[in-house]
Amino acid sequence: MVLGQIHGMSNPSSDRVRYRGGCHCGAVAYEVEGPIEHVEQCNCSICAKKAYVHWIIPRERFRLLTPWEELALYTFNTNTAKHYFCPRCGVASFYIARSAPDKIDVNLRCVEGIDLATIPITQFDGRNWETARAAVLAGHKPQ
Repeated sequence: MVLGQIHGMSNPSSDRVRYRGGCHCGAVAYEVEGPIEHVEQCNCSICAKKAYVHWIIPRERFRLLTPWEELALYTFNTNTAKHYFCPRCGVASFYIARSAPDKIDVNLRCVEGIDLATIPITQFDGRNWETARAAVLAGHKPQ
């Protein structure tokens, strides 16, 4: 298994880097293309408990290496968000967010070779999701 960045797979004229990520036991694996530009941490009930660090990307920059049918799925409340996780080890390495159902929300903690101490992380007030989301849509930047 290749760890961290996978070099030589991206277009050389692009500033994108391909990373590898997945769960703890290795049953869930994916590749994702950067750059890592905007990262958020949310304080909503589920994100706080999972210690999720959000990197939301277009679907074309995500390639799941594990068959979708081998993932477990959890939904709640509006059932818009699709919280995928490994049925063996329980790690949630990515999901489809309520705020961006056309994209993939990668848990940056599950991407190999990432040092979170070197990445600025924006805080999102998920405990007040509707108000915080409306502010983002209106162009106000979270703290």
